Amino acid sequence: MNKKLIFHIDVNNAYLSWTACDLLKHGYKKDIRNLVSVIAGDESKRHGVVLAKSPLAKKYGITTGESIFSARKKYKKLLIYPPNRELYKKYSDMLYNYLSQYTPNIERYSIDECFLDLSGMNYFIKDEIEFAYKIKNEIKSMFGFTVNIGIGNSKLCAKIASDFEKPDKVHTLYDTEIESKLWKLDVSDLFMCGKKTTKRLKEMKINTVYDLAHIDKSKLILEFKSFGNTLYNFANGIDDSVVESEKSELKGIGNSITFPKDLEDISEIKLRLLELADQVGRRLRNDNKYSYTITLYIKYSDFKTITHQKKLKNPINTDEEIYNNILFLLKEIEFRSIRSLGIRLTDLTSTKIKQISLFDDEKETNHKSENLQKTIDELKSRYGDNVVKKASIK
Repeated sequence: MNKKLIFHIDVNNAYLSWTACDLLKHGYKKDIRNLVSVIAGDESKRHGVVLAKSPLAKKYGITTGESIFSARKKYKKLLIYPPNRELYKKYSDMLYNYLSQYTPNIERYSIDECFLDLSGMNYFIKDEIEFAYKIKNEIKSMFGFTVNIGIGNSKLCAKIASDFEKPDKVHTLYDTEIESKLWKLDVSDLFMCGKKTTKRLKEMKINTVYDLAHIDKSKLILEFKSFGNTLYNFANGIDDSVVESEKSELKGIGNSITFPKDLEDISEIKLRLLELADQVGRRLRNDNKYSYTITLYIKYSDFKTITHQKKLKNPINTDEEIYNNILFLLKEIEFRSIRSLGIRLTDLTSTKIKQISLFDDEKETNHKSENLQKTIDELKSRYGDNVVKKASIK
């Protein structure tokens, strides 16, 4: 069986690059990528923080997420440009439409990142590295911004590869290169290893990805619970997630929420997830559908976005089933300040096919659960969402 071939395309410094391209198109004489500049929100509001910085701004110690006030103290003549979501969407769409000519199996992972599944295209792609350079150079020539392209046999490895030396580069991290390229990295460079996780790992004398890949997995699980299993798998380059194309996304149901203030309390995060589970569950049931795949979407306070997915043996459609599975996914990721949350249900079916259980009462329990959910939906529809409240959250 042929291995997967996955590309990860990551726009270099997207917000600043796209702003620079737009300014140059409209007659701006200087490229702000070559100046001490930042993209930052409204200083008078909560969003007065640095969202993106130029290489020169970085040299002055300016960091993403710090306040404009703090950044100005480091360089008084700092050039500040406001974020423009519509502009970013325009450039993101241009990139996505360009990449779509090569394969329908493309996932827009975030506004400035895409995964391409090119598995089985050996007839058309004779040399995948040469093909990646063609894509990279065409994007630069056509649109004026640069990208990094990571190539791997999984989404994880392709993404890690694209984070190697920047900008405007192509890198590989094949399964055969795990030992030579992945294991030598500092553990902080591993996907989903944030500052808190890295600190705890280094306290355990785990300094490199090699150390993490070779530790007794039970020690990780004892320290990090189920997230420890994720860390161990990622350190060994193990990832079986699939590229979710826009076509398959259209067959799903999802809801998300961005908070006016970052959430740090786990109880409040669980409450918000419970609300989202209720929203997507009701939409699912209104369409008389069940879901085989559930995805948790999280954007952290530093704007880093992750998705974590679970394939289900049996399809679900009750709020409780959705919420319980989301909590399982939540336990497998690093916990820190959260800006946005989302739940998405895909692989939909109109028929609930359940694998036969040895326990007769399980079928009865599921039947009662669905009947209870139907009653709750009817009450909420008639008297409003507040008529039924969950007594507590897990």
